[in-house]
Amino acid sequence: MPETRKVRLTIDGVATEAPPRATIMQAADALGIRIPRLCYHPQLSLLGACRICIVEVEGLRNPVASCAYPVEEGMNVRTSSPLLRRLRRDIVELLLDNHPQDCQTCERDGNCELQNLAFSLGVRERLFAGERKHFARDASSPAVIRDPEKCILCGRCVRVCEEVQGVANLSQQHRGFATVVAPAHDQHMADSVCIHCGQCVNVCPTAAFLERSDTDKVLAALENREWHVVVQTAPSIRAAVGEGFGFKPGTPTTGKMITACRLMGFDKVFDTNVGADLTIVEESAEFIARLQSGERLPLITSCSPGWIAFMERFYPELIPLASTCKSPMSMLSTLIKTYYARNAGLDPQKVFVVAVMPCTAKKYEAARPEHQTPWGAPYTDAVLTTRELIWLAKCLGVDYANLPD
Repeated sequence: MPETRKVRLTIDGVATEAPPRATIMQAADALGIRIPRLCYHPQLSLLGACRICIVEVEGLRNPVASCAYPVEEGMNVRTSSPLLRRLRRDIVELLLDNHPQDCQTCERDGNCELQNLAFSLGVRERLFAGERKHFARDASSPAVIRDPEKCILCGRCVRVCEEVQGVANLSQQHRGFATVVAPAHDQHMADSVCIHCGQCVNVCPTAAFLERSDTDKVLAALENREWHVVVQTAPSIRAAVGEGFGFKPGTPTTGKMITACRLMGFDKVFDTNVGADLTIVEESAEFIARLQSGERLPLITSCSPGWIAFMERFYPELIPLASTCKSPMSMLSTLIKTYYARNAGLDPQKVFVVAVMPCTAKKYEAARPEHQTPWGAPYTDAVLTTRELIWLAKCLGVDYANLPD
């Protein structure tokens, strides 16, 4: 029988109730009181590493981490006091003084949790100047860039990689000042078991993990009059790109997106759904052939290159069962440089294909050797994530919100 008893406590003078196994942070959030946080993520295990979320509990000698400390009957909590504000500010100042001073040119400028936290806590100067960590930037992966100099050791990437993705590619290595988050034995990302899914990028509060940007490559192609530049957009993009321009998350903006692509200079705009339809046809034919022969069953298929990489690294015995069909992105890119180019009277070697995709692993897929043209170029020349497309539109002066639907 589910437990219905509530724990009664007081937070900042306000009496409230919370479930027995709730944390102080969860109880405060339910009350509308936001405690500053950095290493905490609602979908990951509790770590309590950053100590930004410390609170005072009456009767306890020292502040406790509210993200991990459970509520207790009769507890009296203070989430803001001169002591807490000073301690939180000192912690952030220490993080900043071991952090690169390149906020204005950083990819996450304006969208950095550490930067926002420093502003909200009133950190206006660096008080702990001294030796700073120095690590090499790892740009070996075709999809994800790891910059350990910007890492604050919050552990989010380590947890999401192990707990959610089941890959466990990352861990904190070495000790003290030399601690770094990296694949096993400090390997490069390209040499590790990374599946290029980009979840480390998604949860990182700073710019320690970023998707490898193809925006410069796309801009160069758009400026080159010799190229016929086309773009294909995945179905989910049209419901995600609007968020970057103030629309409610999930709002479909298909018409605006197509108009924006044409204004940016793309010669043609294709829908990846065409590739998806063709993939279904090909996979159906493959399934019927296998079913009739009774060989290599069941047929396993996925359009996610991250899933394919996961299978190849951890379940190689399943590879013979995987479909031989390309993903919708790669199938459409192949058709654009063959069927479309031939029917449009274009030199296929002068057709530049850009794919806007929701996953960084698509960059990895495009770079795989089996997706190369006979003349040695990739069928998909560049892959942009949703936020890369958003940045590109803003860079080229597109007033997205006011475009016709």
